[in-house]
Amino acid sequence: MTSAVVRELSAELRGFREVQSLAYECAEAVAARLEPGVTEREAARMQREWLRERGVRDWFHLPFAWFGDRTAFAGFRIPLQFFPTNRKLEAGMPFILDMAPVYKGYTADIGYSGSLGPNPVQDKLLADLEAHRELIVREVRERRSLREIYEDVDRLMVRQGYANRHRAYPFGVIAHKVDRVKERRLTPTLFGFGTQSLKGLASDAIHGHRDGWSPLWSPYKFSDHPPKPGLWAVEPHLGFRGTGAKFEEILVVTDSKDPEQSAFWLDDDLPHVRRWAEGI
Repeated sequence: MTSAVVRELSAELRGFREVQSLAYECAEAVAARLEPGVTEREAARMQREWLRERGVRDWFHLPFAWFGDRTAFAGFRIPLQFFPTNRKLEAGMPFILDMAPVYKGYTADIGYSGSLGPNPVQDKLLADLEAHRELIVREVRERRSLREIYEDVDRLMVRQGYANRHRAYPFGVIAHKVDRVKERRLTPTLFGFGTQSLKGLASDAIHGHRDGWSPLWSPYKFSDHPPKPGLWAVEPHLGFRGTGAKFEEILVVTDSKDPEQSAFWLDDDLPHVRRWAEGI
């Protein structure tokens, strides 16, 4: 059972926690406004507007929304299929809201799963994600390679009877590094991604390639190394017969010799963690 841990955070980590909390607050606010007939594009716009009203001017990526079997990335073959469509929400339909705002130079990337009314299949997926959150932080503390942890997550999904849907992302990533970016009044986007953040990720990729690590956490050889200290946006994504569910949140990795401090989730006061604590 996941239990909340209160930590003393540095000013920098508090900045990342603030934007992550803001993003989850946005997800809950938009989820509460969803109703039959709302389209994915409208839900994505609702997220953008809510965050812009609260001072967000830059993005790691613009908000996404997926409804119905698109929560399990059914039939996704090319990156353009991730972008919001005119798919309309219906009663009982699952949805996922995903957004990555930059606020005061700090980046978050979050995923929020829910449904419009009861959906027992997604409820079970959400409950079973708890074991993945526990496995990931435990094995990062053991300093297993990112590739090995990815494979262990895969094996857990198979035992649970689910399909790995984060494998549908480019490079099959379950996570990627996030960093501070230079604040600008308004930053342009390229294919839905903020250009400032893309530059930072590209710089990490170049330096990492030279030094033997990658900012992308994938099933491939370039992720066959221990976790690099820093902040990682982690998103295990389960699928079952056209229904998907995931969480996404920041995992902090340090070079501390203390296992409890060497890796920890940035914040335990998040919707999915509260849900597990309440036994929902």
